Amino acid sequence: MYKYSWSVSFIPRIVTIFSKSRPDAEEKTLSGELRTSPLRASAKKQLPSIPKNAVPITKPASPAMSSQSTNGTHASYGPFYLEYSLLAEFTLVVKQKLPGVYVQPSYRSALMWFGVIFIRHGLYQDGVFKFTVYIPDNYPDGDCPRLVFDLPVFHPLVDPLSGELDVKRAFAKWRRNHNHIWQVLMYARRVFYKIDTTAPLNPEAAVLYEKDIQLFKSKVVDSVKLCSSHLFDQPKIEDPYAIIFSPWNPAIHDEAREKMLSQKKPEDQHCKSMHVSGLSWVKPGTVQPFSKEEKTMPT
Repeated sequence: MYKYSWSVSFIPRIVTIFSKSRPDAEEKTLSGELRTSPLRASAKKQLPSIPKNAVPITKPASPAMSSQSTNGTHASYGPFYLEYSLLAEFTLVVKQKLPGVYVQPSYRSALMWFGVIFIRHGLYQDGVFKFTVYIPDNYPDGDCPRLVFDLPVFHPLVDPLSGELDVKRAFAKWRRNHNHIWQVLMYARRVFYKIDTTAPLNPEAAVLYEKDIQLFKSKVVDSVKLCSSHLFDQPKIEDPYAIIFSPWNPAIHDEAREKMLSQKKPEDQHCKSMHVSGLSWVKPGTVQPFSKEEKTMPT
């Protein structure tokens, strides 16, 4: 069993990705002179005014979107809407706290997310599978996102050559405001615990699971070992936010581990301090329930 560590900072980096600063525009006065507009008091991003005769960046996904592009609204705000949609999707992923699943948006493109799945039990126990999620550029109106494993996993629903998971099985038609990326990640995790052999991308794995479960288990173990042996390899895609594993180094990782574990101690102590025995009323002047008047013991 390998001991490994990895470092991913979600929220600070997502802010870096999705929030790009823009220089203040220069305003022209009536006299023809240029002056710099004052800094805004708020750090919130301001949408620009709608340009005239704007041309859509991407092809409209429906007639309704096409009519919207005629007046320039979709063409002007399209990139901002995509940026907002992806930020909202990542926020949902963080809130879901999917067990054993971690993702990190790319630094170079918000349409590409790096991820890793840890399998805790079952046939694929001890599996650590790195993957990449590719999001369509017309999201959320396009097709469903694609999920491709760095190394093809021996599984009926994973293409043995490309390593792509059959996501369309669960999302035949991507429905806007109904389907979300966190559901794709949850599906990717679930396929390792509940095996489906219907219309497989890897027929060999499907047949072995149905006819020779022992040989199937043997090939799964080999696949898990193969992925573990390449765990410390450099990412296939050069990106500063790509997930990288490194061997356990006590001089570096012990301190980080202690800091992570120590974060739970203050919460435990706070919970203990909140446990007060007494009568069932609220002490006057406080909002603390189940409190009672403290009595000083005579010395």
